[in-house]
Amino acid sequence: MKQVDVLIVDDEQRYADMLARRLTLRGLSCEVRYNGQTAIDTVSQGRFRVVLLDLRLPDLYGTDVLKQIKKHRPETVVIILTGHGTEKDRGTCMALGADAFMNKPLDINRLESIISPIKASAE
Repeated sequence: MKQVDVLIVDDEQRYADMLARRLTLRGLSCEVRYNGQTAIDTVSQGRFRVVLLDLRLPDLYGTDVLKQIKKHRPETVVIILTGHGTEKDRGTCMALGADAFMNKPLDINRLESIISPIKASAE
């Protein structure tokens, strides 16, 4: 069975690490990056099928990271996870190619339902 590689991009290190542990327990392979530029560099290598992306990062706004991911790897599924997102943010992210927009606190079951078809197609 092939793993689905998930990149979690969030500057809240404890939150990101905890989310990675929770998703690993659900059979996903996760890595974490804590800023936007490192995430862009990592995704450009092409390994990650799913990116969980926070909007508020220390170096770039999440929409800028989303644009770069979709420019270099349009097939990558990008799910926005934010504690501060507005309806305007939602509309902007979806127009830029985000596959889903979720508010924190995260509903892990909803997230898993979004990732499950990707996981199934990798098997």
